[in-house]
Amino acid sequence: MWTPPERIRHPLPETRWPTVEVAAASRLFSPVALGPVTALRRTFVPAMVPWRATEDGAVTAEVLDWYARFAAGRPGVIVVEATGIRDVASGPLLRIGDDRFLPGLARLVDVVRAASGGETRLFIQLIDFLAIRRRPEREKFLARHLAITAAHRAAVELDAAAPEDEVRAALARLDEPQLRAAFTPRECEALERGARERVTDLHLAHVRALPMVLPRRFADAADRARRVGFDGVELHYAHAYTMASFLSAQNDRDDGYGGSREARVRLPLEVACAVRERVGAAFAVGARLLGDEIIDGGSRVADAEHYAVALARTGLDYLSFSTGGKFEDAAQPKVGEAVYPYTGRSGYECMPTVRSDARGPFARQVSTVAAVRRAVRGAGFATPIVVAGGIGTFEEAEGILARGDADLVGMARQSLADPDWSEKVRLGRGDEVRRCHYTNYCEALDQRHRQVTCKLWDHVDVTLPGVPLDPTGRRRLVAPLWRR
Repeated sequence: MWTPPERIRHPLPETRWPTVEVAAASRLFSPVALGPVTALRRTFVPAMVPWRATEDGAVTAEVLDWYARFAAGRPGVIVVEATGIRDVASGPLLRIGDDRFLPGLARLVDVVRAASGGETRLFIQLIDFLAIRRRPEREKFLARHLAITAAHRAAVELDAAAPEDEVRAALARLDEPQLRAAFTPRECEALERGARERVTDLHLAHVRALPMVLPRRFADAADRARRVGFDGVELHYAHAYTMASFLSAQNDRDDGYGGSREARVRLPLEVACAVRERVGAAFAVGARLLGDEIIDGGSRVADAEHYAVALARTGLDYLSFSTGGKFEDAAQPKVGEAVYPYTGRSGYECMPTVRSDARGPFARQVSTVAAVRRAVRGAGFATPIVVAGGIGTFEEAEGILARGDADLVGMARQSLADPDWSEKVRLGRGDEVRRCHYTNYCEALDQRHRQVTCKLWDHVDVTLPGVPLDPTGRRRLVAPLWRR
């Protein structure tokens, strides 16, 4: 993963945990309306992918254990991991693209309700993504995957009558500089990083049709979530995926869905409106988007302000913000692996570690989110805004709310380190909090598509009976229970 050249190791912020009385009087532990849903607290667990679903995308016992453990800490809101809206293979990631997934998702809702005593509101994040391939072996790419063109024939001085196998063999004899000269930039990328579809690939019929297809697919998925009892859905408009790519300043589609800010936000608005029309006003609909893409030529804070106001105008019930996490600046993957969108600078800004620049990793995104919130309020909308990113103490969270920088505080890595953070602080027992070290041990597991855990607890009491373990039997899959 990319790290700043300074690599300054920052200590965890000092903190004084509140008494039960101070916590009870705080903004953090006060209710907030998210459209038709009221969260009892402003503690928010953002979506995290734990790699615990089946290969077919179904809920497993490990998925239920994972969310039950977060729910036991009774945060105001939990957002279930990015869940695919298409009925296509995507590995051990949850899916909601067909009714056959609903029994498992209904069990998930029931488990969270029971574990939180009905106090935690449960949303599910809906995502669409385009195809991406693993980085191929050179020989296999040239022999199978490369579509031979007239330019390739010319590069190896063969005419149109030459068999394709002869062209491929001639290309294989070229050295790397010669091969790059014979390839287009996209062909070079396919060889060196793995082929990746983009929303600007209008020569592909299914990409060109996305504006006609996605509003209905998102609406279908949201309706399934409503039917099984979720409190709401979160539309995934962030990071490296389809909807975020429409919002990107790099989106230059010429069909009315790219180019200007107004055109780039058109499909996200159409999706939001289609979802609302399908689920009605009694079901919460929010969105997760980027305050800054970070990448060269990407969207910046001014773009996020424009998008947030436009989405607020549709009546979305909250807006949650992240940063970066893009394919464009990600590190080259190893052969046989897919590019991972959190290995470049944009990925670092999404999840900064304790080894940082002079700014440090803590609450690093707050100023960006505060600017977006000011724009939304200035346009006359009271849409609740969620901030996240390196926030782990009561003082940080309460200060954000007191200044009006955000309306809810998301904690992903801190909640993973200690799912009971919210309850411990609320009950005046903050000194028992297991504080995240922000080393991104969890993120490294995610990058390798391994079941995500935390280094602070995954080797604790692994020999006790009944502790859920990973397939190796050496790492526990949920945090130890809090003995109140």
